[in-house]
Order: sequence, then structure tokens, then C-alpha cells
Amino acid sequence: MIARFGIDTTLTLHGRTHMTLPALEGCGFLPGDDPLDRFPAGSPYEALDELGRDLPSLLMDDRFRERIAAIELPTLGDEPVSIRELRLYYVRVGFLASAFINQVGHPPARVLPRRLAIPLCAVCSRLDRPPILSYDGYAIYNWKRFRRNEPVTLGNIDTIQNFVHLYDEHWFILVHVEIEAIAGEAIIHISKLASGLDHNDQEIINQEIIEITAIIARMTGVLKRIPEKMDPAVYYRTFRPYIRFFEGVVYEGVAEEPLDYRGETGAQSAVIPTLVSLLKIPHRPSALTDHLAEMRRFMPAAHRLYIEGVEAVEDPRGRADKGAYNELLEALAAFREIHLGFAREYVARWVVDPRGTGGTPYLEWLGRLIDETRAHKIA
Repeated sequence: MIARFGIDTTLTLHGRTHMTLPALEGCGFLPGDDPLDRFPAGSPYEALDELGRDLPSLLMDDRFRERIAAIELPTLGDEPVSIRELRLYYVRVGFLASAFINQVGHPPARVLPRRLAIPLCAVCSRLDRPPILSYDGYAIYNWKRFRRNEPVTLGNIDTIQNFVHLYDEHWFILVHVEIEAIAGEAIIHISKLASGLDHNDQEIINQEIIEITAIIARMTGVLKRIPEKMDPAVYYRTFRPYIRFFEGVVYEGVAEEPLDYRGETGAQSAVIPTLVSLLKIPHRPSALTDHLAEMRRFMPAAHRLYIEGVEAVEDPRGRADKGAYNELLEALAAFREIHLGFAREYVARWVVDPRGTGGTPYLEWLGRLIDETRAHKIA
């Protein structure tokens, strides 16, 4: 079951209180309340739901850009808007903007028209994030449950917004959503581990290391399911182009100079950075680590703060049982190996441009992360 973590995570051990890690609102890095899948009846933003529903069909038209640039999108006014409505607005407008810039079958657009640029920049400013569709809008806020009283798992969830009609894209997103749900269970165990380290409780330290290892193994099991319903050729040719970076794009009505932003990528998830911060894995300073640090800009603000809080937790290396600690590192390396294998199968075998959707030389970098994770084991 998915635990709710929008509660006080202060823990007491041996009568002493452990400092509280920064709060997360709900199921780990997923929202505390399920995302809205449509705006309330009578909302001034209802038209975005219709556009979102029709987007996969609209993109089949060569005149899509001309038509979408002529639509007056509902803009955010001064009235209060709930966080759930802001996130749905971001999902709808973020998808439209990425669809416009990266429409399949056409060269990337270099100007985002004002009727898209202004609403996108407005909502992203309110959400304290760069103005492009990122992992949060593509996955974290882009799911709904069929049965609200059952867990966030494959078979009980679907997407709210897509670029294409094919279920392959639904599956790609939903696998990530379940991984986020499973990873959310680690939050309490990270707090307990931090408390155990504070109070030098060997039993707590080892138990929580084992619990976190088991959670990563479950995440890996879900990641391995990607090929069940996602064809490599379909992924690469039909919907991957839409989540690519923006390069030299003028946001009309917002900025005169061309801007660059990283595209949607799993590196914008807080899950693995949290584990790396917890374990203090020493990744060699390089363009890779600069890139990973930059990816935090594209995370929700609360996720960035949480990672910073975990960075302040004591290093468990040398405090935990050697075998348990090394198994945790191996579990993390194994998760990354599965990811690397899919990067080869779903991207590298098809690609001409060696950069990933975030604009990076991903194969070289992913391999280095695996090596450095294993190198951190206790000899």
C-alpha cells in the first residue's frame, strides 16, 4: 500500500527527537491528492481540457502550428487558483507548447507564439520552475486512478494527457508513475535511518538499509516491465520527439532573445538524486554532475528542498553492516543498468543525434554513474 507522508516526519528514538526533514505533501514525490483530470464545471480553463483531449488528433494535421497559434488560450488571472488547478493548467499548456515546437514530421519551431508563450511562462512562474514541459508535468501530475481506494499501480492508473493515441505512450508514463509511488515508501525509512544515525542505533541503521534496498528492488521490477506494452520503434518515432529540449526558441511576448531549456528526462525525478544524496556516492565532478545539478531546477520546489535536507543527513557508510550497505548500492546500480539497457534499445539503436531528450550524451554518462555507484561499496 502507498503510505501518506504529508505528516510530521519528526521521529523519536530512545526518548530523543530527530530533526525533521523538509516536508513532502503526499505519497513521497507524488501529489498528496490525486491530480485533477479535468477543470471544474464552469471553470474559465475548461477549454484547455478539450484541447488536451484532441491534441493527438490535432497533431496529425500539417496546419497544427498555424491553427494552435490562432487560438486564444484562457490565461491565468489575478484570482486565486488551487495548486491542483495550476498543475493541470501547466500539464495542458506544457503539452501544447512542446507539441508546437517539436511537431513530428516538421523541423523544430524557433518561435513559441505569444498565445502559448505567455500562458506557459505565467503558470511556470507560479510553480517556480522553467517554462517547458518537464518530468513533473509529463508524469508526476499526469495520472489518474480508476479505483480511488486502490493503490497507484499499473492496471489502476491512466494518463490525463498524451501526445499520441497509441497506448505505448500511456505505458511509458505510467511505469514511471508506479516507480514514483513505490519510491515514496522510502521516505519514512530515510527518516528512520537518519534518526538511527543520529543516535548510533546499529539495529535501526541496518534495518532501514534493508528496507530501502527492498524498495529499490521493487522499483527495478516495475522498470523491467517497459517492453510489455512499449515498442522501441513506436517510442522513438512517434512520441519521444515531443519531449525533446528547446534550443534557440524565442518566447514571443516574453523574451526577445532565443532561450534553451532541457527537455523532459528521468533525471528530473527526485528519486535517484535522493538516494545518491543519502548514500553520499562521490560522482566525479564533470559536465555530468553539472548537468545533474541543473536538473534540479526542473523539479518541484519541495523536491529540491527535500534532496538538500537528505544531503545534510549523516553518511551511513561505515556505520551500517557491510553486507547490507553493499547490497543497497548494488540494488541502485542494478536499477541504473536496466535503465541503461533500455536507453540502448529504445534510443541508441535508432538515433542520429547522440543527445538524449535533455540534450546530453546519455550513454557515456549512464555508464559512468553505474561504475561510480559500485566503486563506493565497502571493500
